[in-house]
Amino acid sequence: MLLEKYLETHNLNLKQFHKHSGFSQATLKNINQRNLAKWNFAVFKALAEVTGKDTNLVVQDLEKLQSTLENNTGTEREKRFSLENRRYIGNKNKLLDWIFSLLKEHTQGDSFIDIFAGTGVVSQRALKHYSHVILNDFLYSNQVIYQAFFGSEAYDQDKLARYVTKFQQLQTNTLDDDYFVTNYGDKFFSEKDARVIGEIRTQIEQALDLTVREKNILLASLIYSADRIANTVGHYDAYRKLAHVPDKFEFILINPLTISDQQQVEIYRQDANILASQVSADIAFVDPPYNSRQYSRFYHVLEVLTKWEKPQLSGVAMKPPAENISSYCKTSAPQVFADLVEKLQVKYIVVTYNNTYTSKSKSSQNKITHEQILAALEKVGNTQVFSQPFAYFNTGKTELTDHKEFVFITKVNQDRKQQSNKATE
Repeated sequence: MLLEKYLETHNLNLKQFHKHSGFSQATLKNINQRNLAKWNFAVFKALAEVTGKDTNLVVQDLEKLQSTLENNTGTEREKRFSLENRRYIGNKNKLLDWIFSLLKEHTQGDSFIDIFAGTGVVSQRALKHYSHVILNDFLYSNQVIYQAFFGSEAYDQDKLARYVTKFQQLQTNTLDDDYFVTNYGDKFFSEKDARVIGEIRTQIEQALDLTVREKNILLASLIYSADRIANTVGHYDAYRKLAHVPDKFEFILINPLTISDQQQVEIYRQDANILASQVSADIAFVDPPYNSRQYSRFYHVLEVLTKWEKPQLSGVAMKPPAENISSYCKTSAPQVFADLVEKLQVKYIVVTYNNTYTSKSKSSQNKITHEQILAALEKVGNTQVFSQPFAYFNTGKTELTDHKEFVFITKVNQDRKQQSNKATE
């Protein structure tokens, strides 16, 4: 409803915006149902053009309108964050029904490894179908989020509620040493919000009455709460340069998943190619970062907030020293992917891929092609390829109208795999 309401304030409607922007009506209807945090920058730019306003002003107007709509419905304070309530590149949430229908038809097994788990939404869905699920990602923030949502340890809800009340009443920092506000205030967050975020992080770190699970739940809640209002276009490679960054922060608790006694969840933070030789499962779900976007650099603010080692930051975007650099984002991606495929100890390999190889944005261009993926998979088994159109916007100027999502499903043939391994030795 947000897009439609915003257009109404400018005497416009979705049909008129469709004609002006070139976005399909189906895409606009989808955007109209999304929270503002999940909008792509291309939408803001198109709205700026049709309204004759500066892009940053459009974003501010939309944020105010969304806040008004939320206050009118009274739903915002009643809800908690679900696992999928975050901004993340490559989020597979919209493709889950299709992916799992293919898994049901073309695979068998009871254990599932999500070796590039990202937001964790694939693993969340996997728990509905498999009794043993393994999550892996090399970001520290994702590891904390997994432990908070997927952990099986008990936690004291009353204790957490007291912390929430305490955190929501904070107006400034007293224990924190100004690290967060000095580096991120009036950039990614308002000065006040940065002070409060830094203070909450310090209090979580110093708390003596929290179990490991309770600490992870509060820290994951802080990550989600901060990410929700960050002054960005969806990642932290840059912040929007505003004359005034408004105060918007509110600490909201996450809603941890309920894991039954019959289910087993394992959580790792390792290089996928190393972990592949150390664990086994029936099905491996593989969704690596195929393009040049280094996730550890795109989400560096959340990584700093999570680790809380307070490194020296540099550059306009205030980034820490580089770490966790993925080989899948380099020209070596085809060789690294082939190595992973050979190392996986599974019966089925399921790979997702999208055809943004020729995107105008260099950061969106894939480092591995459809043909290279298929060639690597064919070395270890018989592969089927499925595709469907999927609305997608890259960081460049062009809407990829011919964009498709692909799912490769390989039934591993152990004899063929052994021959492939011998050939590479």
